Amino acid sequence: MSRHHHRQGGSGPRMLTESERARLEEFVPDINYSARYSDSKYEYRHVMLPKAMLDMIPNDYKDSNGVLKILKEEEWRGLGITQSLGWEHYEVHAPEPHILLFKRPKNYGQPGH
Repeated sequence: MSRHHHRQGGSGPRMLTESERARLEEFVPDINYSARYSDSKYEYRHVMLPKAMLDMIPNDYKDSNGVLKILKEEEWRGLGITQSLGWEHYEVHAPEPHILLFKRPKNYGQPGH
């Protein structure tokens, strides 16, 4: 799997315009969330966007190959992805660019962690 790194610099998230958000809304009910799985440090899940939705996402959310960049939380939430707190978009599997990989610390949100 190729890894894409976080965008460098202090630029904030690129939020969707109203018209961009409106074009994506019809796809939101069809976003598919995997069951969670974990290792000793993190829990993981993948989020599968409808392939047609990927075409509607603005190009500046993608790299030169049309693969989604690593999105900041405000950006992926703006696309209509809904998850509890603590999830980080950390990788995109380039052969299947509609699948976003997320992780968060295994004990996230528990007292003392």
